[in-house]
Amino acid sequence: MPLCKRLSKSPGDGTPRRPVLPASARKIKDNAADWHNLMMKWERLNDNGFTTANKIVNMKISEQFQDNKMEIACDNSAPGSEKPAPKYSEELDNCCEELLETLKHMTKIQLKMEKLTSTTKAICDLEAFHHRAGNRTAPIFHTWPTPYFYEVSLKLSEMYKKELQLKQTIVQEIAHSADQDLMMVYLSSWLYQPYIENSSKLLLEAMLLETGHRQC
Repeated sequence: MPLCKRLSKSPGDGTPRRPVLPASARKIKDNAADWHNLMMKWERLNDNGFTTANKIVNMKISEQFQDNKMEIACDNSAPGSEKPAPKYSEELDNCCEELLETLKHMTKIQLKMEKLTSTTKAICDLEAFHHRAGNRTAPIFHTWPTPYFYEVSLKLSEMYKKELQLKQTIVQEIAHSADQDLMMVYLSSWLYQPYIENSSKLLLEAMLLETGHRQC
């Protein structure tokens, strides 16, 4: 479920209002919510893509099995008989188009992640400018210095960039491979996303905690 970027107003129960965040802090808090939403969307697309890729692999294996049966039948028939031409599979073609569409959506998400990282870098540069001007640079939330938000964003962005490149290769090759073992490697790689480290979820949760989206 997407994180809300704005907290609803609490009823007049005497609870003091939260202090208004400075512009840079508000932007970083919004970016943290965006990271959460983009990563959740990516996971849904990854699940959908795996379902489609699994269909492609199953169709390819079934197709190879039928082709082998036809070859055996031809070998046992009269000499000089021609082997049947490979059949066009509309279902396979549709699945390939569906997987390509999923990849396009994942590409858009990865570009948005890069934009979030660039925005965070700009905030860091602004903070550094104020520091040189003699202004204080206390943490804008709890404990994280502002550059650490950029380090986390950059690390996450690089993970997803490498994973997207892997998925591009899988989409290009999975329907054209005749090697069943290689197809299973493609399928497993899509599902388990080797370039997205387990630390990505911890980094996200830490960022949400630091910015107040999560409570201790």
